[in-house]
Formats: sequence, structure tokens, C-alpha cells
Amino acid sequence: MKTKLLNIWESLKTNFWFVPTLMATTSVVLATLLINLDAVIQTDLTNVFSIFYTGSPDGAREVLGVIAGSMITVAGVVFSITMVALTLASNQFGPRLLRNFMRDTGNKIVLGTFISTFIYCLIVMRTIRGNEGDEFVPHVAVTFGVVLALAGIGVLIYFIHHASASIQADRVVTAVYDELNEGIKNIFPEHSGANPDEASADIEEIHLPEEENRPSYSIQSEVEGYIQAVNSDGLMKIAMENGLVLQLSRRPGKFVPRGGELVRIWPEEHVTERMEKSIRKAFIIGHQRTPEQDVEFSMNQLVEVAVRSLSPSLNDPFTAIICLDYLGAALCQIAERPIPSRYRFDDQGNLRVIADSETFSGMMDAALNQIRQNGIRSVAVTVRLLETLEQIARKAERNEQRIAVWRHAVMVLRAAEESLQEVADLDDVRERYQALADILGEKEELEVAGGVE
Repeated sequence: MKTKLLNIWESLKTNFWFVPTLMATTSVVLATLLINLDAVIQTDLTNVFSIFYTGSPDGAREVLGVIAGSMITVAGVVFSITMVALTLASNQFGPRLLRNFMRDTGNKIVLGTFISTFIYCLIVMRTIRGNEGDEFVPHVAVTFGVVLALAGIGVLIYFIHHASASIQADRVVTAVYDELNEGIKNIFPEHSGANPDEASADIEEIHLPEEENRPSYSIQSEVEGYIQAVNSDGLMKIAMENGLVLQLSRRPGKFVPRGGELVRIWPEEHVTERMEKSIRKAFIIGHQRTPEQDVEFSMNQLVEVAVRSLSPSLNDPFTAIICLDYLGAALCQIAERPIPSRYRFDDQGNLRVIADSETFSGMMDAALNQIRQNGIRSVAVTVRLLETLEQIARKAERNEQRIAVWRHAVMVLRAAEESLQEVADLDDVRERYQALADILGEKEELEVAGGVE
């Protein structure tokens, strides 16, 4: 249930309508309350407090009409500016980055402020009566409408600054990294001082129980799409209650076609139709990836910005270098944290769930491969790539991590020697490569273990 709620909340945050709708609803409630307050008081408050509106019914209608008209006009301008910013962001950084702009709470609050002020003025205007003997002017409500108009001016000034700042490359990359950083903290546990090699079980030492040789049952997806989240606790509970071993075929972020396998279950005879439905419900499948349980999704966003910046049309290696810096910082964090084992046991030590978990090598491939392939002709990007690997190497404690770093270093050097013609440039690359080799040490052993020739 918690996984489902988190997924719904993530969906609401990426929708542009949620916050403005909430603010508009609040404005209706606020207008109703203030109108009723004026009706209950039944006293001309202008004699007591000079700050309240003091005009006639016609004047009140005119004030609120001007505010409502200006607010809806500005709302249209804000919407147009937002669309222009989204178009520029899509062309420069890639369409997948639009999700981050749509999640921007500032833009939603700005649009919601103008729309809610417009609705507030309409609600108050309809209650003003100027008939002789039945005159009613909600002084408090009209005064608050003026306050909302003044607040709208401040919000407009903020929006102009925010819109211009939000499409800057540094700001975009930082926003994606913040999301990536949050995902790393949620998915990978803090390093509590235990040996990382002991924190995650060695795959070679774990084997399926006797059920492996018995018939298994495959649960397949009824829809196609990306796995956005998996309710691991729910799957563990099902496995424990029914004496099952569940092997997950795909992890969050992977695409599953209709009829594609989600889970393989041992033993087959324990599976019921109701259980099969419950297991399917543990997988949240949608049309796009989300960062909730998918670290590689945020990494891919940074990679996309870097790769597009290295294209001949943009030719902006500085943005690629910024992306490399933040990708390196993320990989350094991951290197310091034990990656959870793919084998999950119950309280009695029985194997219950075999997850399709991330690996450090796989995350390094996702973060660095495409940048190396597209930026190898840029000496600055190549050198920074080796410097990034050097930073990761200083944090790498496990042998798997050191092998992955060394494998990427060899690929960078090999590609540079094939692509770069200037001797001085190659010397710079070889110097950074040698500095990395000195940190890792034992090159021969790493080459054999990593399959590097």
C-alpha cells in the first residue's frame, strides 16, 4: 500500500494541474468564509478599521472586475512563458527533462496564484448587491481581493526571475542531481561501518533450495510498460505465508511487454489464482520511468544532457563536464554504500525472494559509457572522465568496484589512442590514466578479473 501511495504522489507531483487546482479550491472556500464573515458582522467595518475597502457596491464590482481581468490575462502570459521555457528545455536538454520542469513547484504556485485570485474575485463579485434597501458590500472580502492582487505582483516578479534561471544548464543539472541523490539515499542503505563485502551476499555462495529442481510457475504481465515500482514487502509477505520462493525477472526501470515474465515461483503447486493477482498488484507498471526505485533513470537524464551537449549542433563540452562531475559524485556515494543483496530471507533464514538488483558495474556503464562514446574526440571531456574515475577509485573499497573503474579507464585510454592525433593531447590523457593506475595498483590482477585485454 505504501509503494502504491508513493507512486500516486509521484504522479501528482509531475502533473501541472494538481497544485493550481488545490489553490483554486482553497480560494473558493476562502471567499465563501469571508463573505459569510461580512454577513455575520453586519457592521460597516470602515468606521473601525480604515484599512478596509470603503467604496460603494459599484466601486467594489469595478475593483474586483479589474483584478479578475488582470489576473486571468497575466495567467495566460505565464502559461505562454512556461510553454516557451519547456520548448527551449526540450530542444537543449532533451524531452525527458520536461518532467523535471513540470515537477517544479514554483511554476505551479505562480499559475495557481493567478487562477485562484481570478476565481476568488468572481465568487465575491456575485454577492455584491446595490439595490436600495438591500445593499451588501463584503468589505473584508473585497479588501482581501486587493491583498491577493498585490501578492500577485510579487509572484509575477518571482516568476520572471525563476523562469530565466530554471533553463540555465547548471540549474538543470543540479536539479537532476538532487533527485538522483535522494534516490541513492532511499534505495541504498547508509554505510553503517560494516565491511561492504559482508553487507551484500556473494552470488556464487547462494543457491536455490530443492524447489529449483521442481516445476516452477511463471507470472506474466497483462500490460506493457515500464516497471515503476515493486512492493518488495508485499512480495515477501506472500512468499512467507505460502512457503514460496519468488524470483523477480525484472527490476524497476525495465520495460516489460504484454505477456513478459514478471516473477518465477517455486513450487508451482502452491500458486493460486488469488495469489497470482496479488503478485501482479505488487508491480506498478506505467508508460514512463520514474525515479522512485530507479537510480539509473536519473543517471540517464544527466547522460542525456551530456550527450546532447556534445552533439555537433550544440558543441558544449562545458555542460558535459558539469554532468560528469555530478555523475562522479553520485557514483562515489554509491561506492561508499553497500548494495543490498538480491537474496532476501525470512526470519528463519529461509530464502524467499530473489530480486533483480542493481550492480555497481552496471550503474557505471549507465553513467559513463555513452559520454565516453560521444565525447572521446574532446580532450577536455576525456581528461575529466579519467579524473572522475580517479575520484571513484579513491572511494572504491570492494574488488568489484575497482575492476569496474579499471575497465572503464582502459576503454577511455584505448579510445583516446585511436581517436586523438595530437601528441600533447595524448600525453595529457596518459598522464591522468597513469595517476589512476597508481591509485588502483595491481593492474594485472584487475585486467584478468575484469576481462580487459
